[in-house]
Amino acid sequence: MKHLIILVCCFFIKAAWAQPPVTQPSPDTEQQIENITENNADEETDDDTYLQSLSEFSRNPINLNLADAATLEELLLLTPIQIDNFITYRTLLGKFLTIYEIQAIPGWDLATIQKIRPYIMVSQAVNLFNAIGSRLKNGDNILFVRSTQVLEKSRGYKLDSSQATNFYYGSPQRLFIRYKYSFKNLLQYGVVAEKDPGEELFKGSQKYGFDYYSVHFFMRNAGIVKALALGDFTVNLGQGLTQWMSQAYRKGPDITTIKRQAAVLRPYNSAGEINFHRGIGITVGKNNWEATLFGSYKKIDANFVAADTSLLEAEDIVTSLQTSGYHRTKSEVEDKGMQRQVAFGGNFKYRLYGLQIGVNAVQYQFKLPLQKSQYPYNQFALTGKTFGNYSIDYGYTYRNMHFFGEAASTNKRKLAFIQGMLMSVANNVDVSLLYRNISPAYQSLYTSAFTENTFPTNEKGLYTGISIKPAMGWRVDAYADVYKFPWLRYRVDAPTTGKEYMFQLTYQPNKIFSIYSRLRSESKPINYNPTGLTLNPVIPQPRQNWRTQLSVKLNSIFTFRSRVEMVWFDKRGSAAENGFTIFTDLLYNPMMKPLSGNIRLQYFETDGYNSRVYSYENDVLYGYSIPVFYDKGYRYYINVNYDINKRISLWAKWAQTIYSDKTLIGSGLDEIEGNHKTEVKLQLRYKF
Repeated sequence: MKHLIILVCCFFIKAAWAQPPVTQPSPDTEQQIENITENNADEETDDDTYLQSLSEFSRNPINLNLADAATLEELLLLTPIQIDNFITYRTLLGKFLTIYEIQAIPGWDLATIQKIRPYIMVSQAVNLFNAIGSRLKNGDNILFVRSTQVLEKSRGYKLDSSQATNFYYGSPQRLFIRYKYSFKNLLQYGVVAEKDPGEELFKGSQKYGFDYYSVHFFMRNAGIVKALALGDFTVNLGQGLTQWMSQAYRKGPDITTIKRQAAVLRPYNSAGEINFHRGIGITVGKNNWEATLFGSYKKIDANFVAADTSLLEAEDIVTSLQTSGYHRTKSEVEDKGMQRQVAFGGNFKYRLYGLQIGVNAVQYQFKLPLQKSQYPYNQFALTGKTFGNYSIDYGYTYRNMHFFGEAASTNKRKLAFIQGMLMSVANNVDVSLLYRNISPAYQSLYTSAFTENTFPTNEKGLYTGISIKPAMGWRVDAYADVYKFPWLRYRVDAPTTGKEYMFQLTYQPNKIFSIYSRLRSESKPINYNPTGLTLNPVIPQPRQNWRTQLSVKLNSIFTFRSRVEMVWFDKRGSAAENGFTIFTDLLYNPMMKPLSGNIRLQYFETDGYNSRVYSYENDVLYGYSIPVFYDKGYRYYINVNYDINKRISLWAKWAQTIYSDKTLIGSGLDEIEGNHKTEVKLQLRYKF
């Protein structure tokens, strides 16, 4: 019977799998990354760990006969139900004989298989390279060198350093160097050095070279030791209430990504200077249990205020923790490393059939006490030298339903709760639900739960989503999220409620043609006081956007892609704004030739910042850009990749934004004279 299933699967899907490995995000992932940037105040993440992981799995696919649930979760391409169905199928029917057999796994439709296919394989061979000595000798050495620069000099570089008190000390280049040794997904180590634009290099405040260094060593699956991290690493616990340092999705077109899935310990070798620990972590496990312990000591940037010497009991304090990672000006250099942070904690996890239970704890100690400014919205902010977060999380799969959640508390017994459910109602219908109830006094560091707020605090809400595949090639995705903020927030001087809705229709009959159209509507109150009243009125300001994107593979070499998007902000209110953008891409990607690339031409026009638009851009390997567009103008970019040989590859990107009615771009030290801004990026990869 099993052999018959395999033959049928081969007949129907072999042709559909003739595709090369890919390392660029899927269209759904691109939208998720755009949403992350929009929700985090336009701050793009420098963490490219996920893109590195996809590349590693593309070079060394996961052997489905050896993979466990945790390994499949690393891909972020499968739902918990699909993973559980995979484990159950393999347990009942034994090892896979061919890759085409996965078509028989319940819930693994053709779209899922096409997404995951480049990263999986089936082999009966036993891994012969588990020995540490073999791992250290048989891996890949990769050196990356990347340089980025805005060609037009901004005001911060033009000021006379002998007269000005606030200017950029360093050069306008951003430099990034990364060396990494990796053996499959079992061992890696490396070093990162990075300098941001405006920071000095081998002089002044940076006498030892680069502004930021990162070193890591990470090993997996060495007997009872499931993971060992030395140097820089990330920690992910539960559903993000206690700790979550890796990239995490929020609301987007894929309604099944509401659950946080990642290994507790992961290596860190990216350019971001905030979301990681520096120390040691270890995960040990056997059979159904797994335990993790970690400890970290790190200097972090902080706004330092010296003690008032006129007071006997006064002490130095920190009013805020700085998260930009920039050290370009005198004040930014003074804030660098002013706070000392010790963090330690752990996780205990137990799996039994479809049930997983975890216990999590994180404790922090600071050298200087944290004392936020005395604003009403800061009443429940983190204070003092020590605090902690503790939680219990679970996941349980029963037939076609998966339940998950986390209940967390601070050391002051302030509570937070998340409960979610994923359900496959039918072969072509998926449903998701998520409820969160987080106290205004619940505070945490380095977290990313599924919330409307950037951090999990001061929120109650209910999210519901549905995905329907009514016919071959068609998909309908929709969600509704209703939430409440019980206490004040920054720029919101009253408790408020909000709501968000999204509807997306996708048509992809084959790998050649795809189109989606999305309507998204949200309403979130904010202070609005144009007349300068004593008390700030808080009013809802609705925002709707409609987007349609088309992609056509013209032949085996060229792909055409285009998007149109419109934005309506406060459509019937006194602060009404409209926004519009359209772009066209042409991608050149021959399978057997050393040269590839893509170009884009984009036009945008908005009435102001509130009607801004975002567009994901292709970039150099492991890089991406999501610039924000407002006012009126054009943007174009050209990407080129040339593989000189099997060892050396080059990337180059030229991007320019031209504004129609501006003579100044930006503000403050970033102000540029003129109507255009040009960015150049060069990257070299050397494999040895």
